[in-house]
Amino acid sequence: MLSSCSQSALSRQVEEAIHSYLDTLRYTGMDWMRWMEEVEAAKQQFAKLINASPEEIAVLSSVSDSASSVASALDFTGQRNQIVTTEMDFPSIGHVWQAQERKGAQVRFIPSQDQMIPLAYYNQAVGEQTLITSVPHVSYYNGFKQDLQKIASIVHEKGSYLFVDAYQSAGSVDIDVKAANIDFLAAGTQKYLLGIPGIAFLYVKKEVAEKLEPAVTGWFGRTNPFAFDIKCLDYAQGARRFETGTPPMINGYAAHAALRLLNEIGVEKIESYLGELSEKAVQYAGEKGLTVVSPHDRSQKASNTAIYVPEASKAEILLRERGIIVSARNDVIRIAPHFYNTEQEVMTAIDALAELTVRL
Repeated sequence: MLSSCSQSALSRQVEEAIHSYLDTLRYTGMDWMRWMEEVEAAKQQFAKLINASPEEIAVLSSVSDSASSVASALDFTGQRNQIVTTEMDFPSIGHVWQAQERKGAQVRFIPSQDQMIPLAYYNQAVGEQTLITSVPHVSYYNGFKQDLQKIASIVHEKGSYLFVDAYQSAGSVDIDVKAANIDFLAAGTQKYLLGIPGIAFLYVKKEVAEKLEPAVTGWFGRTNPFAFDIKCLDYAQGARRFETGTPPMINGYAAHAALRLLNEIGVEKIESYLGELSEKAVQYAGEKGLTVVSPHDRSQKASNTAIYVPEASKAEILLRERGIIVSARNDVIRIAPHFYNTEQEVMTAIDALAELTVRL
């Protein structure tokens, strides 16, 4: 299974956690306190993963929901009404920002150059009118990895917030939100975080969170959700004010187990190993005559190696029939290993893809 850019493999720990939740349904019916303990534990593990405090983490259902919650808290009626995003962002993130145009936002897209974004483009695009700059840490299309610390320095100098979509990096790339000075960062668990769809974590820097009041909200965003006061719209401290409704409990169980496993292994070690596999994938694909559209420089690339295949979706199906699980996206096949994959598995997938492209 080499498709961690779409869905990671199921670990024994995650499977056991899911069954543990099912047992609560079977034997107790409703075990609210136990469920919330698991969700809170997952939040703590995610905070540890990115060097944040648990008070700076909100639990939502997706990265799109996270971005929408952040967007709802921003005021676009003043001079700073511009959102700068990139053409390499995942489409739903761009859609969230464009939806703010009805509130007065002006959206500007930074183009890519050779499937990468030069740092100079941020200097050119971000200005005195920019309220928030949105970037993908790693491109979903080709694995291009950006330097968050340098981008943060540029946008903060211009007075802009920085929102980071880390769905394609968290769990495979070491992230330190304090060292990088990030304002907002969101990631879901089904990819490199080893979990399942339906839960995401939103980091909001404490100093930033206290200034904002999201309009996308719910009872978990209140100071005391169990006050059941329908006329009291107060906001919880820290990132929890960005939470909405009841957390996805079964996903919380899975996330806790998955994140605990990653923290036990250490993402620094995982990133180093995946760098070696990434280098081998680029080299071997080239030897097989395939066109790699990912960066060839290891420092600018994460785990995902994108190989140009005009009929990528068809190739994905044919490879699946051979027991090789990869992920198609537009005109590329993405080979995205995790720590449990081997160099031989990567080479086997490339061999099979090289054979298929002759026939497609």
